[in-house]
Amino acid sequence: MRQRLSSEPDRYRGRRRVPTPPRSRYAVVVTSAFIGAGVVAIGAGSNFPDAKAVNPEVLQGLASAHSTTDDAIADRSTDEKASRSEDRTAVSKEKVSAEEAAADVWLLPIDEFTFTSAYGIRWGKLHAGIDLAAPEGVPYKSIHAGKVIQAGYYGAYGYSITVQNTDGTEVIYAHSRRVLVKVGEQVKAGQVIGLVGNTGASYGTHLHLEIHVGGNPVDPIPYLRDRGVDIKLQVESVYAGMAAAAS
Repeated sequence: MRQRLSSEPDRYRGRRRVPTPPRSRYAVVVTSAFIGAGVVAIGAGSNFPDAKAVNPEVLQGLASAHSTTDDAIADRSTDEKASRSEDRTAVSKEKVSAEEAAADVWLLPIDEFTFTSAYGIRWGKLHAGIDLAAPEGVPYKSIHAGKVIQAGYYGAYGYSITVQNTDGTEVIYAHSRRVLVKVGEQVKAGQVIGLVGNTGASYGTHLHLEIHVGGNPVDPIPYLRDRGVDIKLQVESVYAGMAAAAS
């Protein structure tokens, strides 16, 4: 072996030599780092539950809660349906009651009139109704709800209307100038059905009102008075008012 002479210049003189670790040391360090990170990850992961291995008691609790919620929703739906049914029933009953009340109303056919002829024998014959004088063309109303069974020109009655009530009672409105309803039409109490006129066997513009019960004519004044409509009282009040105005 050749020995270095002392007089040979030293290439490393004056510089500090840094020892270089062998490559095997790098491998050890890197491997240790990965191993340490894996251990930390495993330790941290052990603190979380496995999604595939949920506690059966937790599942049972969730199922119970879900079942309870479904029952509550079903109960609420049933209650709401029952409430809506009750509301519809109440509305239906109120509607029926209102219709029944309306069907039982009795009214005067004309608000302002002059009583000119009563029910009874006149000129040797039965005058089977009462006459209410009013200007020609004044609208008159149905005194009760019913079905129109005759409408048009009818002999001595002139243009007339016959309304049949549910109990079979028939009301005749005669000597009209014009009829405003047709056969088969349902009318309500207070509905305008014709205009006052002077047609047929008539001696002046008026409405002839006639009521038949069981096919026979009856005096309209007591019949209507029993149903809350007092024509005589109104006539007396009209005459009283006229007398007071004259004095």
